[in-house]
Amino acid sequence: MPANAAAENALGTIGTICWTVQLIPQVWKSWRTKSTEGLSEWLVLLWGFSGVTFAVYAIVQNLNIPLILQPHLFGTLSYVSWAQATCQHYGRKRSKAVSVALYLAVMTVSAGLEVGMIFAVQPAYRNGNSRPLQFFGIFSSVLIAVALLPQYWEIYKHKEVVGISIVFMLVDMLGGVFSDLSLAFKEHFDIVASVTYSLVVVMDAIVIVCALVLNPAARRRRKRLAENDVVPEGIAVHSPQSVAERQGMYPPRGNEVASVSDNAQRTPASDGTP
Repeated sequence: MPANAAAENALGTIGTICWTVQLIPQVWKSWRTKSTEGLSEWLVLLWGFSGVTFAVYAIVQNLNIPLILQPHLFGTLSYVSWAQATCQHYGRKRSKAVSVALYLAVMTVSAGLEVGMIFAVQPAYRNGNSRPLQFFGIFSSVLIAVALLPQYWEIYKHKEVVGISIVFMLVDMLGGVFSDLSLAFKEHFDIVASVTYSLVVVMDAIVIVCALVLNPAARRRRKRLAENDVVPEGIAVHSPQSVAERQGMYPPRGNEVASVSDNAQRTPASDGTP
């Protein structure tokens, strides 16, 4: 395919926008449901750190402003999701003050690491050695893909996809698709970048397929259990009415009335009368 700088920049920009706003649906979902059960804390924590490493790459390479802003916005939203949701405020039920403190702490450490790594890599890059900088670019993409592995474990534990926004996964996957397409219009095709982008697309697609297959099956399973009034471990599921009956708020149901009457007839009086 012939090189086309306009197409390359347009597709790359769309991919960048997707990877900038992708976490907004997840943050909104966690805030709305006040729960992050099923969302791996390692997923968003590692994604936050990947924003730091790619920011080093973007700044030292002196990329355009949108490409420099993208990893910073991505990392910030990832850390918001980690502090707000993943086992900090909603998950581990820590106070909002503690969650905010943890968020500020991890942001401060990340900012310090970013500045330190920029000053460490710049001299080598100016002297013509680009390998350290390439490491940061590749490592960031690999980290984004590998971070999805803990999410697979959460899906396996719950036997369905819960806690994670499917819109979030779709936008993330689209970011990889458009970034991949932009490489097709480069003068020299970047195989390493293509592999990392494609890896993100495939791993996101696995989560989406799991949601399409496992979630309907889980809903049917819960419906059957509700009808049978039991859970898989054999513990009774107590409906509000059945609990109220035991507390005397409602009269017992038909077969329970008969059982109570029979027991009353069989039980001898305590005062000795026949």
